[in-house]
Amino acid sequence: MNQRRKPEEFDVEELRRKVAEIRARDNDDEALATLNPLARQIAEQYRDTNYSPAMLIGTFRIFEYCALVAIGVVAALLLTQPGDGDMLARLAIIVVGMGLAVLLMQLADTYQIPSLRAATRTSRRVIGSFAIAFALTAGAIEILEGGSHSFLTMMAWFVCGAVYLFVERWFTGYAIRNWARNGVMERRAVIVGGGEPAKQFVRELERQPDNDIRICGIFDDRGSDRSPTVVAGYPKLGTFAELVEFARLARIDMLIIALPASAEQRILQLMRKLWVLPVDIRLAAHASRLRFRPRSYSHVGTVPMFDLFDKPIRDWDSVAKRLFDIVFALGSILVLWPVMLVAAAAVKFTSQGPILFKQKRHGFNNEIIEVLKFRSMFTNMSDQSAIKAVTKGDPRVTPVGRFLRKSSIDELPQLFNVLRGELSLVGPRPHAISAQTGERKYVDVVDGYFARHRVKPGVTGWAQINGLRGELDSDDKIRARTRYDLDYIENWSLFFDLKILFLTPVRLLNTDNAY
Repeated sequence: MNQRRKPEEFDVEELRRKVAEIRARDNDDEALATLNPLARQIAEQYRDTNYSPAMLIGTFRIFEYCALVAIGVVAALLLTQPGDGDMLARLAIIVVGMGLAVLLMQLADTYQIPSLRAATRTSRRVIGSFAIAFALTAGAIEILEGGSHSFLTMMAWFVCGAVYLFVERWFTGYAIRNWARNGVMERRAVIVGGGEPAKQFVRELERQPDNDIRICGIFDDRGSDRSPTVVAGYPKLGTFAELVEFARLARIDMLIIALPASAEQRILQLMRKLWVLPVDIRLAAHASRLRFRPRSYSHVGTVPMFDLFDKPIRDWDSVAKRLFDIVFALGSILVLWPVMLVAAAAVKFTSQGPILFKQKRHGFNNEIIEVLKFRSMFTNMSDQSAIKAVTKGDPRVTPVGRFLRKSSIDELPQLFNVLRGELSLVGPRPHAISAQTGERKYVDVVDGYFARHRVKPGVTGWAQINGLRGELDSDDKIRARTRYDLDYIENWSLFFDLKILFLTPVRLLNTDNAY
């Protein structure tokens, strides 16, 4: 007799393992459903990019630190007298001291959204943290310069800094409350699953004073008898198949599965469809009758949610990667512009047609982008759709194009795609929207193929470093390339990008699969 698992034995780590097994074994149906008019209208309302609380808090922290340093520098200049000690040493102490002030305010939890909203309530912690850092900074300056500064002058510096912090945080609290109302600072979420569990979760969420989640709608496969068309005031926008298309059209940050934890098989079926999206996936854990083992979870106020999947390369990681792309792309263009100029001239004067070839490919979150390459085929034989892959000795390729393709010089114009923000320097290589192996498209060959679009595609990638460059003429090759792409996404870091970038020229010496 099968024994039903007790709720208290629910293990989110086991759920993750089962999802991983499904990803490796089952064949997902990646076909996108057509959205109904209401769902499409709501998705269009959320097309604009919003700003996550983590990004805004980080920006505020940097701004506050710079302002405190600026106040300290002005004070240092006013304190300067003939015969005073080294000005550079004094400035160094101020820079370190104000960094300590920010660190103490961080430890005092004054950089959390609730704290920033309630500036008056947290003012003691803010001023107290600043006072400790200021005392240490002023003491270090006095020791360095032999106590040559008046007490009143030092106090004027402290008062200016304290008043600035109080006024700045009061205005910041007002701005945050206004941004929350206007949707500038929010996390957009979709509830997955209707009925009573979803209703309870929404009601609990709305009772939280510090809730930054905006619910955009509810999706459920069940009929109106088990899942009403309106749940807690939010419309049911469609089925789970339509949810995938909705999440790609709208700027959604989070999918919250509001189903009983005992419905494990249904949750697993959902994960098969949803894990390919570049969003956070959470499992609502608000039902008081369920007891969970301590695992990775997050809270909105007092509402707990288990963190099943996180959006890759998010918040400040995305900023760091973008800066990395811009710096190295500009550097590459400055170094390689003679090569690009010679390549452009060779294409122009050896065959008729444009210098650049533009091809539509899948970008981040399945968006269609136009990727640039030096034209390597005869114009009248070019294949925009890439249905027929280039093979060894392909008559469509020009003599110059053959060399450009083997050396990968034809890819260099994609550095401008990087500067435009459509590509990253390192990431899964973008494939043409109709690319296929044999008679089947890649999506029909590879389980979870679209999961490689959870990050921006790249000019070079982990798969190319591991020898999967050029023609994909078999199912095994496209599966292997996708496996390496997903491994890159799961293990991304700037050091990983740097490793791939510097290994790329070495791997280009292997031209076996480049035609």
